[in-house]
Amino acid sequence: MSEELSRLTARQHLRRARLRRLLRRLPRRDNAHRYPVIRWFGEAARARPYLWSFKRAQIVPALYAGWVISLLPIYGAQILVGFLAALVLRANVTVTVALQFVTNPLTIVPVYAFTGWIGTQIMTLQGIGADWPIAMFYANALMVGGVVVGLVAAFLSDLCWRLIAWEAARLAKAVAHAKQLRDAA
Repeated sequence: MSEELSRLTARQHLRRARLRRLLRRLPRRDNAHRYPVIRWFGEAARARPYLWSFKRAQIVPALYAGWVISLLPIYGAQILVGFLAALVLRANVTVTVALQFVTNPLTIVPVYAFTGWIGTQIMTLQGIGADWPIAMFYANALMVGGVVVGLVAAFLSDLCWRLIAWEAARLAKAVAHAKQLRDAA
């Protein structure tokens, strides 16, 4: 039984180590002063523990707000808007800000081309904007496409988060059960 407990505990520690390595460079309560936008709101950020919580109530709104904001054509203001959305929605700021890096100088053209194409298709199918000036039509198509693709990506991320959380809970339950059996023996 001790062998199984050791295996499960090692697996649990490995998962935590991977997560810590992944989140190392992202804003946390103790390193928020390093990030220019968050530094301005440093005291407000440190005073709100929900901004740093990885509970479902804070992660789900962070996923949805983060994905939608990251795909909107507001490049350059995304981190500020993401941080403010995290404050308003009581969401995890780390996840919200991390998702803003989906659009970066290398990915901005293909991402905006795809969201613009999706927005154009939706607006054309709905018959919206046929008589608008072309620049206004495409600007709105970028917004519509960003929201739609952002919501789809957020939904898929939410499903992945739930699957990972379920598997982590199952592993924690197995570790607790193995400890209980070890203590009983």
